[in-house]
Amino acid sequence: MLAVAVLAAGKGTRMKSALPKVLQPLAGATLVERVLASAANLQPERRLLIVGHQAERVEEQLAAIGGLEFVLQQPQNGTGHAVQQLLPVLQRFEGELLVLNGDVPLLRAETIESLANGHRQSGADVTLLTARLEDPTGYGRVFVDADGKVSAIVEHRDCSEEQRSNNLTNAGIYCFNWQALAEVLPKLSTDNDQGELYLTDTVAMLPLAMHVEVADPDEVNGINNRKQLAQCEAVLQQRLRDHWMAEGVTFVDPGSCTLSEDCRFGRDVVIEPQTHLRGSCRIGDNCRLGPGSLLDNAELGNDVSVLHSIVREATVGNGVAIGPFAHLRPAADIADGCRIGNFVEVKKSQVGAGSKINHLSYIGDASLGENVNVGAGTITANYDGVRKHRTVIGDGSKTGANSVLVAPVTLGSKVTVGAGSTITKDVPDGALAIGRAKQLSKEGWADRPA
Repeated sequence: MLAVAVLAAGKGTRMKSALPKVLQPLAGATLVERVLASAANLQPERRLLIVGHQAERVEEQLAAIGGLEFVLQQPQNGTGHAVQQLLPVLQRFEGELLVLNGDVPLLRAETIESLANGHRQSGADVTLLTARLEDPTGYGRVFVDADGKVSAIVEHRDCSEEQRSNNLTNAGIYCFNWQALAEVLPKLSTDNDQGELYLTDTVAMLPLAMHVEVADPDEVNGINNRKQLAQCEAVLQQRLRDHWMAEGVTFVDPGSCTLSEDCRFGRDVVIEPQTHLRGSCRIGDNCRLGPGSLLDNAELGNDVSVLHSIVREATVGNGVAIGPFAHLRPAADIADGCRIGNFVEVKKSQVGAGSKINHLSYIGDASLGENVNVGAGTITANYDGVRKHRTVIGDGSKTGANSVLVAPVTLGSKVTVGAGSTITKDVPDGALAIGRAKQLSKEGWADRPA
């Protein structure tokens, strides 16, 4: 049996944030959510989150994740003290305990599996994850023999000059035999500079300690401040871009683009510079995104172009051209073959196949049929000061420049709206609708007496 415990009680003072450190966002997910996800493939029988600072907020954030057990550490007196809180919770548990840190979010699932499998194969009481760092200053050094057995862990400040030449460091990730650990946990002492109980001290108390060295030291990068958060974001973004480039996505300038792990791409997608994808985006084949575009929880069909535009929580069909400087807001549903052009905003509206909204228009709370042509500056006035109302435009209709359609209003099929009209009443199929004041020209106006 396997239990996974995530240490998530710390305040994260150096983040200088009102948000608990483990809830800081990284590429679209919180740090602690990433840690939990990295261990999911092991299918542990129990998952425990040791919480402390703003415990209620952390629990609320993770409420949607089923099967989590929250264990309170109060006060927070070190990593050993945190794991001591599991003694009553795991009193009858038999098996391995995997201890992860809620602020170490880059661990790959394969690395955690390798740690757990190595622990089981060796029969060790504890197996710790180690990493070789180019600059190990400040990290505890791990000393091992040729068989991988750990002989000692020495803190940097206690190392001799010769010992400091060893760059094998303790990553703070452990797999324990729980029953062996439970026997030594009560023996931990606060006899150290910080006056805290350290989980590391249990390694020397257990008969057999082994180690597994991580292949990529970036995986064990911890986060204590904003700079380290940015560094981890850069590592994660590079992983994501590398993955999708290997799958056939072209990034013209990879370093200027970001994406989330929930993005999915079809074949022959081109992503231009300064383009960013957030949330759960689904991008079809032969799409071209950017430059300078933002897509957030967007779904695009095949052969779509998005130029200098924003697409947020919207659905776009095949062969659609968007932009430049267009904004598709939530619940915009654009059918095949449409054109959404310069400075056009569409919100909570359905736009039928082949329709064109090319210039300077706002379409909100509307349903447009097929092959509708919306003239420059057309506005659906959907708000009466209290409620939103819908505008319906039938197939093949067209509006002239600077038209205002005051909802609720319905235009039938093949309707023509004269330029500069304000339409407040329904218009039947095939009609011409004109709603504007008669033009007056007063001669000699410029020469009148002051």
